[in-house]
Amino acid sequence: MKAIWNNTVVAESDDTVVVENNHYFPADSIKREFFEDSIAHTTCPWKGRASYYSLRVNGELNKDAAWYYPEPKEAAQQIEGRVAFWKGVKVEK
Repeated sequence: MKAIWNNTVVAESDDTVVVENNHYFPADSIKREFFEDSIAHTTCPWKGRASYYSLRVNGELNKDAAWYYPEPKEAAQQIEGRVAFWKGVKVEK
């Protein structure tokens, strides 16, 4: 699977975990040069507290376009150490 934004592959892996129709990529499969830490957080009742990254590609910013769960709840342990995408990031084979 590939995560693509602004015509650039920002993550690539054949080991994604699908939860709620989102592909969660292993943290070591993301191309860190495109990721910036965000101060944003949200909470999911069954997954826990999510943290976010913004993407910066070719001078353009996609704020809070990726998320991860640093300490997921027990029901979501399969996504620990993984990153998912939204906000126009295409995930495809």
